[in-house]
Amino acid sequence: MKDSRKTFHKISYLQYPLMVIALIYCYKPILFDMSSFWVDLNIGLVFLGLGMSFSTLQDTTKTQNKLSRKIYERPTYSRWFFIMLVVQIIVFTGLGIYGLFSDGHIKDLSFGFIALGIGVIGMLKSAIEMAEYVQKEKTNSSVGDDSALQNLS
Repeated sequence: MKDSRKTFHKISYLQYPLMVIALIYCYKPILFDMSSFWVDLNIGLVFLGLGMSFSTLQDTTKTQNKLSRKIYERPTYSRWFFIMLVVQIIVFTGLGIYGLFSDGHIKDLSFGFIALGIGVIGMLKSAIEMAEYVQKEKTNSSVGDDSALQNLS
């Protein structure tokens, strides 16, 4: 079981080349050719969504930085963060579905928005797991601190 978990953690490093590809496609029309702006932006959004999906395979028992740890330690901050992610999911997926049935440039971006929405869904799942782990870890460490203080008295 641990070997398969480590394999997924290693696969999660594919997020970085996918994010670089997304950046290339998002900047390509600005730097080189504006005629394919919407198509390139759509491809960039697809790769961004893929990169976010691969990032959710990382180890959820480790926080990435001090800011995320502070957010996950406090249930109120975590709740607001989760609400923001849900709003993003609704907006991106809603725009993508709307774009499938409309005309114009939003139609060109529809698959990119859907892929990005799916990526944020995976990020929400990982964030919930990280918050649960960090809060449980904080509770366990504070219980251990209290018992140590009781032993001193």
